[in-house]
Amino acid sequence: MTAEFWPDHARGRGAGLFQCGFGIGFFLASLVWLFVSATGAGAWRTMYLIGVLPALLTLWIRKSIPESTLWEEESKRRRAVAERERRGEAISADEQALTRFTLTELFAEPEIRRRTIVGLIMATASAVGFWAISTWVPPFGGAMAAKSGLPAVQWASYTGMSFTAGTIVGYVAFGFLADVFGRKPITILYFALSLLLTPVMFLWTPSLTTLLTMAALLGCFSSGQFTWMSTWLPELYPTRMRATGAGFIFNASRIPAAFGVLIAGAIIAQLGGYGNAAMTIATVYLLGLAAAPFLPETHGKPLPR
Repeated sequence: MTAEFWPDHARGRGAGLFQCGFGIGFFLASLVWLFVSATGAGAWRTMYLIGVLPALLTLWIRKSIPESTLWEEESKRRRAVAERERRGEAISADEQALTRFTLTELFAEPEIRRRTIVGLIMATASAVGFWAISTWVPPFGGAMAAKSGLPAVQWASYTGMSFTAGTIVGYVAFGFLADVFGRKPITILYFALSLLLTPVMFLWTPSLTTLLTMAALLGCFSSGQFTWMSTWLPELYPTRMRATGAGFIFNASRIPAAFGVLIAGAIIAQLGGYGNAAMTIATVYLLGLAAAPFLPETHGKPLPR
């Protein structure tokens, strides 16, 4: 929806501002946990209850935000073609595409299928890297603090807030940079810096002060890179399948990412600590670096109809 509302020359900026809400939510969660964690063993239950509150915003969103003009026009065309098909009238191949189940459309045409597969590889790299490494950042900060005789829970919150503060900057910066230099080079840059900064964060951070700085930098790129999906993906698909294409890639990539989170503890134990585990997982960014050149550059172009 954001892509269809914003003008072509500023679509990346709109996506970045939209995406930063994700980071703001994480930052607020870390801030709330700083206070809730002191309430006792049931603190996590309290956090779950608090987490329900933002969901109430969806009631306002559903009621107050209109559909885009592009979608309304395409929906009108789809209904008209479906009605003609129901009456037994002949329809063209392009019109048939309007009435097919959109998920199958992602794999029906060779070019769209190629974009979907490449996008899914890149999204998997982003999701696995983020969900594995980001979940390790707060406990890593807590463990470093405990070695210095400082409260681990408190420093875990500090580290999490620093990471998510960097994340917010990364989301917004990606959109602005992509509108200037293009989607492809900025996406590749974010993948490369995520790969570079991960070992710096987990293997070569000498002090807690440096830790907070590195957490912010890592958050900027390893989490901020998610803006490539809200910026680039909608520009790869025509209106009839835009939401399905972006939604499928964004969410299907979470399946391997969820598996990684489930076995995170075993990975840390098997590899001898956060540093080796994070460095191993960070190699997934090589997939993103290898795949990104195969997507077409869409900077400054109108959305495909």
